[in-house]
Amino acid sequence: MKRKNNKQKTVFSEISASAPQQGGFRLAPHPLTFEEGLYEELRAKVPIIDAAISKIVRLTCGFKLSCDDKSTEQRINDFFATLPVCVSGSSLETFSEIYLDSLLTYGRAFGEILVSSRTHSLSGLYCADCTLYNVRPTENEQGYEIYSILTRERLSTAHPERLLYTAQNPTPKNPSGVSLLRGLPALSSVLMRIYEAVGQNFDRAGNVRYAVTYKPSTENDSAFAKQRAVEIAEQWSDGMAASKAGCIKDFVAVGDVDIKVIGADGIMLDTEIPVRQILEQLIAKLSIPPFLLGLNWSTTERMSSQQADILTSEIDYYRRLLTQAIMKIVRFYCATEGINKRVSVEWDNVNLQDEESLALAALYRAQTAQLEQNLKGVNSYGN
Repeated sequence: MKRKNNKQKTVFSEISASAPQQGGFRLAPHPLTFEEGLYEELRAKVPIIDAAISKIVRLTCGFKLSCDDKSTEQRINDFFATLPVCVSGSSLETFSEIYLDSLLTYGRAFGEILVSSRTHSLSGLYCADCTLYNVRPTENEQGYEIYSILTRERLSTAHPERLLYTAQNPTPKNPSGVSLLRGLPALSSVLMRIYEAVGQNFDRAGNVRYAVTYKPSTENDSAFAKQRAVEIAEQWSDGMAASKAGCIKDFVAVGDVDIKVIGADGIMLDTEIPVRQILEQLIAKLSIPPFLLGLNWSTTERMSSQQADILTSEIDYYRRLLTQAIMKIVRFYCATEGINKRVSVEWDNVNLQDEESLALAALYRAQTAQLEQNLKGVNSYGN
């Protein structure tokens, strides 16, 4: 007997697969919007922006699924630890990292729960390219509809509960979300121009070039000035070629010969202050403490603690967004497996400093409880 086709019915993956391919990369017939193209270019050309987003993703995505029944908790965690995620690997945490990266870069993220057509159970997760889709509100303004940029048509699916969509900082004007990099292209373009100018200056002045000038002292020397200039040029070229070959060769000339380095009198502009001012604006937008990016800026311990608190609050916001998508996946799995236990997401602490603060807070609470108990005992004894 012929085996039944176990192909997973998907929505996002079929649209992405229909995009033209060349060398393994997608070529969308409709180019990215102006802002989306700038966001990709920023991450490619400004390393500090890409490093900041990567660190936010690593600091945010760290969790486990908690349940009152420990056997059920172990079963759920074991399943999601090996769940395939498109072609990027496995585990629910891997999916959340890809999902959050898209959310931070473009302001929105799309995903899909893959279900096996044979067993009708959860078989994988798919994170879609959000630049291929648009979101529009429905007629009653109570929901949303997803449209393909390639076909300009609404995605029709028999199982909308399997689709995942999250928007970051949505506004009435931008209901599909706002990118974390919004507002940075203007500053980054100035920063790139500074770096480009520094590179051009080093190409001109860093690669040392010499100006050899022969000045005839008498009328007799002036008559043979051209011939002597040619001889000086040949000897100078011979000496430079010997230096490149690792040999030291002196240049000997007769007469008034002046040798100067081209550009030695020029003064290089100090770019430290303008570059730092721009980087401060970028880091303020990304809410990343400078020391996490390897920037040795003078700061105090109290200021570093405040910067860490700001980053923690930002990470809490991203985790609230991810929790919605993660819990939708978990609830779908529990429904298909007949699990009626309550499952929640337990996030890891951001860093060791947070663990130390939590430990101190627990100690203070325990000491307070003990003091209150002692006071109650003294009051009852006095009465």
